[in-house]
Amino acid sequence: MNTRARTRILTATAAASVSVLALAGCAAGGGDAEGGDDKITLTVTTFGTFGYEDLYDEYEKANPNVTIEATNIDTGGNARTDAFTKIAAGSGLSDVVAIEEGWLGAIMDVSDTFVDLRDYGIEDRKADWVDWKYGQATDAEGRVIGYGTDIGPSGICYNGAAFEAAGLPSDRESVAELLNGDWENYFAVGADYTAKTGKAWYDHSGFVWNAMVNQLDEGYYTTDGELNVEDNAELKERFELLGAATEGGQSAAQTAWDWNGGKSFVDGTFATFVCPGWMLGVVQGQVEAGGGDATTGWDFADVFPGGAANWGGAFLSIPETSQHKEAAAELADWLTQPEQQVKQSAAAGNFPSTISAQETLASEATPNEFFNDAPTGAILAERAKGVVAQFKGADDSVIQENVFGPALSGLDRGETDTQGAWDAAVELLNELVG
Repeated sequence: MNTRARTRILTATAAASVSVLALAGCAAGGGDAEGGDDKITLTVTTFGTFGYEDLYDEYEKANPNVTIEATNIDTGGNARTDAFTKIAAGSGLSDVVAIEEGWLGAIMDVSDTFVDLRDYGIEDRKADWVDWKYGQATDAEGRVIGYGTDIGPSGICYNGAAFEAAGLPSDRESVAELLNGDWENYFAVGADYTAKTGKAWYDHSGFVWNAMVNQLDEGYYTTDGELNVEDNAELKERFELLGAATEGGQSAAQTAWDWNGGKSFVDGTFATFVCPGWMLGVVQGQVEAGGGDATTGWDFADVFPGGAANWGGAFLSIPETSQHKEAAAELADWLTQPEQQVKQSAAAGNFPSTISAQETLASEATPNEFFNDAPTGAILAERAKGVVAQFKGADDSVIQENVFGPALSGLDRGETDTQGAWDAAVELLNELVG
C-alpha cells in the first residue's frame, strides 16, 4: 500500500467517525467449493438492506461443506469506516466485502488490496451487467475488483394519505404528472403542500441534496478526478434552490437513518422521500419500526425531478487477505448471478445491475404490496433508462457526509441561512479534503 493511499484511508476513517449523516458464475449445486470435502467457513460483510439471508441458506444447502458467517453493518458510512480501518491495519477484512459506490473511488487508491477477479473468470460474465457497472469496478491497471450487485435508479416515494389531506392527487399516475419536471417544480409543489398543511415536504435536506448532486454530469469531482465544489456554479445554484425550500419550511429536519425510530414515516411528519430502488426496503423497515404497515399509505411513483438519476449500488469484493479466495469468489459470483439478483430484489426492493434480471423485473412488473401494489420492477426499469453512474472521486462520500452533511443539518435546524450553510460546507471541505 503506498503512503498516499494509506494517509487517505486514515484521514477518511477519522472523518467518518465523526459523521453527522452516516450515509446502500457457478449455479448453486454446481459442486463443492474450494477444498473438496473440507469444511470451510466464509465470512461476508454487507451493509444496510441487502436481502441476502435466504440466499445464504440456499447456498449452504447446495454446498454443504460451506458455512457462511454474515455480518451486516447498519449503514454504508459505517461500513466504509469498518473497511478502511481494517485495510489500514492490514487484517480483519471478511472473505467477501460489500463496497458501496460512494466510496469505491477511495478503494481504487488501494485496489491491490483486493483480488483481480479476472483470475476467477469474471470476464466471461462481462456482458451480464450494464456496461458502466462493470467499468466502475475496473481499476487503472485494468484489474476488476468487484462483482456488481445493484444500481440505484430513483423514483419518488410518497404518502398517499398525506397528499389527499392536502387536496393533492394521490394515485401514482397523477402524482407522476404532478411532479414531472425539474427540481423547481418539485419544490413549488412542496411549497403549496407546506402552505396547506403546515407540515414538511421532505424528510431532511441531506438526502435531497445527494440526489440533486448525483444527477449532474459531474458532481464533487470532475471526470479526471479534480475537486469540483467551490467554483462549481451549477452545484451552487442547486444548493441555493434547496436552501430556499428548506428555509421555507419544506424540510422536516430529520436525522438520517433514524427518522424518530421510524415514527416520522407514520405520523405524517413529511410527505415525500427520494427513493433509489434500494431505499424501498429502508422505507418499509422504518414504517414497520414506527408501528405502521401497508395501510400507512406509502406509494412509489414513476417520476424523479430533473429526470434519470443513479444513487448508490454496490459490489462484492474479495480481499487478498482471504484464506479462501476461490471459494469466496464462487460465492460472490453466485450471489450476483441474474437469478439471485431477482431474488435479492424481491427481498430488499433494490434494482439489479444485470441486464437479464432487469428484464425479468420489468416484464413481471413486480407489484409491491407494501407500496400500494406499485409495480416497482417496471417503475425502476423505466427510471433506469438513461442512467449512467457519476464519477466518484476518492473523498466523494466524505464530502457528502462530513462536509455537506453537517452544513445542511444546521440549515435544517434553522441555525444558519443558505449562504451560511454553503460557507460552512466550503470551510469543512478545506479542513477535511483540501
